[in-house]
Amino acid sequence: MKAKNLIVLLLSLFLSELNLLAAVPAILPRPNHIELKKGMIRFEKELSVSFPSELTLEGRALISWLGRNTSLKIEKIKKEKKADIVLKFEKQNQFQTEEGYSLVSEDGRIIISSYAGKGIFYGIQTLKQLIHSVDGVITVPNVCINDEPRFAWRGLMLDEARNFKGKEVVKKLLDEMAALKLNVFHWHLTNDQGWRIEIKKYPRLTSVGSYRDSTELHHFESNVFDGKPHGGFYTQEDLREIVKYAAERHINIVPEITVPGHITAACAAYPWLGTSGKQVKVSPKFGAHYNAINAANPKVYQFLSDVFDEIIDIFPYPIIHIGGDEVRYNQWNESNEIQQFMKEHQFKSGAELQVYFTNKLSEILSSKGRRMIGWNEITGDRLHEFQASDEKKGLTNKLAKGTVVQFWKGDPALMKKAIDQGYEIINSYHIFTYLDYDYNTISLKKAYHFNPIPAGIDAEQEKQVKGIGCQMWGEFIPTVEDMNKMIYPRIAAYAEVGWTNAENMNYKEFLESLQSFLVRWKLEGINYGPLK
Repeated sequence: MKAKNLIVLLLSLFLSELNLLAAVPAILPRPNHIELKKGMIRFEKELSVSFPSELTLEGRALISWLGRNTSLKIEKIKKEKKADIVLKFEKQNQFQTEEGYSLVSEDGRIIISSYAGKGIFYGIQTLKQLIHSVDGVITVPNVCINDEPRFAWRGLMLDEARNFKGKEVVKKLLDEMAALKLNVFHWHLTNDQGWRIEIKKYPRLTSVGSYRDSTELHHFESNVFDGKPHGGFYTQEDLREIVKYAAERHINIVPEITVPGHITAACAAYPWLGTSGKQVKVSPKFGAHYNAINAANPKVYQFLSDVFDEIIDIFPYPIIHIGGDEVRYNQWNESNEIQQFMKEHQFKSGAELQVYFTNKLSEILSSKGRRMIGWNEITGDRLHEFQASDEKKGLTNKLAKGTVVQFWKGDPALMKKAIDQGYEIINSYHIFTYLDYDYNTISLKKAYHFNPIPAGIDAEQEKQVKGIGCQMWGEFIPTVEDMNKMIYPRIAAYAEVGWTNAENMNYKEFLESLQSFLVRWKLEGINYGPLK
């Protein structure tokens, strides 16, 4: 071989080696610090795992997954120094949160460490994506990963008030959330079209409120109905089962009980909850309705306190969602009782009454050791055209301190306004995060490029952005297949937005990392949407 050709060959080999070292393994969401080293670890016949008793849940889950997804003999051993995979607590580390983890694979073994079980769990999710199995042999590249999330709240909302899906569907969603390191399941359980949570003190909420006689089809205001009864609800035993299932995957469940608007199903069960007091039926029609809770009736606040008692007994997470969106003030404006109540309290607008009502719920929840979150109408800001008459009246009362504001609609400057006033926010801006919007409106690429940090805030205020939420509203997803097509693959984009620091994000590499998920989703029969 001529010297020139030899030099070219050696240079080519050298560059290939550099590229190999520089390549980032396909991991989703992308870790915030990853160093790929030369070589890999091979396991051919057996593999041993070691973990302390405090990590039994995470360790057993890993062993179970390895048993299902490899042909190796998997053994749990006590001696850490002899194990191929080690899960261990490491109190002295650089992480700021319990979700941070270190994963090091070198010298023939893999060590995942964190100072909490959450971090170990997320390290395991990363390891699953590093493992490659071919002809009974599994390999893991030599890497050093130090990783923790950008945001503390990385949420997916499922609306089952409109179309009930059932606990097996919810469990599957929780599995996929866990694989993507999402940690908040926001569960929208009540609305005009159905009440889905058993409240034993008020049994008619489910015996009456969970069933409707028909369902609107096609789109809002179509006035076309299928004529088929629809219903279903979760017993408290069902809910506890799902809460436990989620906790095993380090997912917090935030239940949403929607008030003071969207209460038709509750009013069908107990008409006195509504301002008009009239008997209504559970609505087959979608969209915002005119029913508003009777905010002047002390019995209503006792009802909500009772409901919260039962909810708190089921859901341990310290934040409860009270909705608050799309309240039509018509009933309040037309009610002599409400108008007299507003006069006594010197409220000039429906917005002021809503803030008052919301703050009363905050007091109730606070007395029970819980914190309140609601959609950003709870601030009293104008978001809708039907609030126009209130705009000039101003707002003299303010939302209770400590409330979390979930921003979904309105001028983005309202996010900064809420932050300036000291509130923490969840950014769920609808033009980027609504999964019921089609892919022409929110493409996969648009979802990926969502920036949860609003303009105009400083570095210190960024800490008040707790995180992001993506929302699967349920009006026009009657089947699981319909739902899956809207959630997947965009859920993966939101997962990376929530976990990965902005400077580490790369859409091309995201698409490469997504491929393994697409393969698995297809094998599992998950119908996903377009990759555009």
